[in-house]
Amino acid sequence: MNKKWELAEVNNEVVDRLKKDFNLSDLLAICLVNRGIVNSDELRVFLEPTRNDFHNPFQMPDMQKAVDRIVKAMKNNEKVIIYGDYDVDGITSTMVLKRFLADHGLEVDYKIPNRLNEGYGLNKEAVKKISEDGYKLIITVDCGISGLEEIDYANNLGLEVIVTDHHEPQENIPNCVAVVDCKRKDNKYPFKSLAGCGVVLKLIQAISEQNQYKAEDYLKFLDIVCVGTISDIVPLIDENRLIAKLGLMLINETRNLGLGFLLRSIGLKDINSTTISFGIAPRINACGRMGFEEEALKLFLTDDVEEAKRITIKLNDFNRQRQEIEKAIFEDAIKQIEENNMENEPIIIVSGEGWHHGVIGIVSSKITELYYKPSILVCFDGEVAKGSGRSIPGFDLHNALCEAGDLLTKYGGHEMAIGLTLEKRNFEEFKAKMEEIANKANLEECIPVLKIDKELVSQDITEENVMNLQKLEPFGEANKNPVFLYKNLKIDSIRSLSEGKHLKLTLKDDLNNNIILGIGFNMGYLADEYRLFDKIDVVR
Repeated sequence: MNKKWELAEVNNEVVDRLKKDFNLSDLLAICLVNRGIVNSDELRVFLEPTRNDFHNPFQMPDMQKAVDRIVKAMKNNEKVIIYGDYDVDGITSTMVLKRFLADHGLEVDYKIPNRLNEGYGLNKEAVKKISEDGYKLIITVDCGISGLEEIDYANNLGLEVIVTDHHEPQENIPNCVAVVDCKRKDNKYPFKSLAGCGVVLKLIQAISEQNQYKAEDYLKFLDIVCVGTISDIVPLIDENRLIAKLGLMLINETRNLGLGFLLRSIGLKDINSTTISFGIAPRINACGRMGFEEEALKLFLTDDVEEAKRITIKLNDFNRQRQEIEKAIFEDAIKQIEENNMENEPIIIVSGEGWHHGVIGIVSSKITELYYKPSILVCFDGEVAKGSGRSIPGFDLHNALCEAGDLLTKYGGHEMAIGLTLEKRNFEEFKAKMEEIANKANLEECIPVLKIDKELVSQDITEENVMNLQKLEPFGEANKNPVFLYKNLKIDSIRSLSEGKHLKLTLKDDLNNNIILGIGFNMGYLADEYRLFDKIDVVR
């Protein structure tokens, strides 16, 4: 797709000050300023964060109430259950809280709903079973904020509930012991974008501080929390960056047996945010997508070498199965889009009988990336329809769902990603309603913007600059890899690879005869559009 190239307007005065005061290279200083890092405190925390940079957890809504109730349960050795989610964030959240409480004398159980049979979040059947099994307290992690009806049901059964979540609340929040969620309207916590496992980290930090435990008691879980944070694609700024940067240091020498086996099974040694996103996260998520949500959790909890080996093999198998199913659904969806000219619609909504609804979210992401339009994939199973959607900047998909909420049985998520359930008979009306909402949003004006940090000259391309730019890691949402423009390069050779899929070319800077080797993934078609000695501008 065509993208608008946008070269950052650099404040040279601020750049020069940072270079002088902190002995930074020109490129590094420019990249920091482009990311809004302009004063000494921000610079120090961004480049060299420490454990002392975590915010006060008791600033979070209802944190004191949650801590007091959990401490009471610990003192009385109550029967407690953690209710989590089946994705990486939910799995890591559950593991961290369970292990932390066990470390301090309270053995708790857990419930991870089956994605295929139960869906996301609390459900009444599970709550009823929890009550019948004699539990006194439910602690939700990475879910619960939208479970108003289910929590009222729990209250009626005599259960107490603590919600810890990071998703958007509805108009009202659940009526329970505590609702720890920085997306609440009355939130005063300085950072609102923690992942679910980040909220759990703050919870165990607060318990530790109130009970005067060692800081190591909660900080030792940073490797697992780092995996959950990066995998959930939350912005890697503020506390999320702190979690990711410190956590990555621990991951490379993790003491978690299961995580270590998983890393070695896929040949990962020097771990960064990219290897977690594309190596670790898909394998953990594959468990939930394929309906075996507890396997990943067991991997993180086990202290048995043989069990860790067995589960690691399972995770890799689940991931291969997921890839095959995903490919088939993607091809089916693309066929529908092309046959019905859906690429011209403001929002792409496709459906299929028998699609695996544990995988449709990934396919939706790929379709949104391909067409740069919001998309929703819906799978039919009898008279029930389940869907998953992804959006683009400028279109709040969750708000759109709220407008169509009377047609839905259940829905949740946030502005960029949603999940929903509805009756099959309401699908066409729902589709029409969402298209109407998207039409009003003037999405044709949304053009993807490629933000460029700086235009390079040949003197900028040095090993020293490459090493300096590594200080910006870990990269992720809201802290993307730096992007640079190099103009007026001459094509010295050009050809397509992989049966025309990718592009390989050699470029020459005539000013100094530097040769640059380039690969353009999924850009093989350009081999027929350019010729030798053509002059082009490139962005990397």
